[in-house]
Amino acid sequence: MPRGRKTPARSRAVPTVVPELVARGGNRATRRFLEFFTANIRNPNTRLAYARAVSRFLAWCEEHGLHQLEAIEPMVVAAYFEQHPGSPPTVKQHLAAIRMLFDWLVIGQVIPANPASSVRGPKHVVKRGKTPVLTADEARQLLDSIDIRSIVGLRDRALIGVMVYSFARVSAVTAMRVGDYYSEGKRWWFRLHEKGGKRHEVPAHHSAEAYMDAYLEAAAIADEKRSPLFRSVDRRRRLTTQPMARTDVLRMVKRRAKAVGLPSTISCHTFRATGITAYLDNGGTVENAQAIAAHESPRTTKLYDHTSDELTLEEIERIAI
Repeated sequence: MPRGRKTPARSRAVPTVVPELVARGGNRATRRFLEFFTANIRNPNTRLAYARAVSRFLAWCEEHGLHQLEAIEPMVVAAYFEQHPGSPPTVKQHLAAIRMLFDWLVIGQVIPANPASSVRGPKHVVKRGKTPVLTADEARQLLDSIDIRSIVGLRDRALIGVMVYSFARVSAVTAMRVGDYYSEGKRWWFRLHEKGGKRHEVPAHHSAEAYMDAYLEAAAIADEKRSPLFRSVDRRRRLTTQPMARTDVLRMVKRRAKAVGLPSTISCHTFRATGITAYLDNGGTVENAQAIAAHESPRTTKLYDHTSDELTLEEIERIAI
């Protein structure tokens, strides 16, 4: 953030220095600015992304001689995005962040109108997801390749299994507590904490259940219901009491994929897309896949559907020249 008024230490995703352009608006503007990131945005990843977007915009305004919030007009916002170097999705996200901030300031009576409300972002329509997807055989090869003679191997297999068989986001999996794997009658379930604080329960696939049981037995943490489920390891490769970070999981996934010769483009999101594709390929419906994945819209679920790849190639090969 540009240099300005310092504020008490907060989450790493919340600005700890208020930009001069905001600070000049007085205590009301400063307080409202900080509340935007603390009270209005609950997801830490969204908070961090919006903080970066707002920071860059306000710094640009300062560089172009705008030193008061009231001086920012729609033409200023439009000019900023005309020269924005980001891709259309990035530009749309940054514009959304700036719109939301100014809406928050208007509601708090800091400024009279939102200068970003009339600015239109770039058109960007996605009909197909870009997430790399594994075939069922490749996913099985990866899972079977993991050496489960160690606690790390058992942990990694269980973690990937949850992502594949429950279509879970990596952030939801790393946030799981031991008690989020629980029995109800004769079935075991996963409790996932998704975006926006939503709690989502998914029945455990029998394979994921077997992976989880083996991991919990070896880790001996089944009774520690409120402790992290998927834990980091220390230098001696022993489980700690700290949860794995998303970056830890990504490094693990990259390492495991490389070991069996799978593409380097594989990410944590690959397993979500792989699970959805395998489900649809075996006769599952988009509506049920949407419910399992906790998607707001079936259009989002369809982005992960790669079941048409083989059919499309087969039809193309009919072009005999």
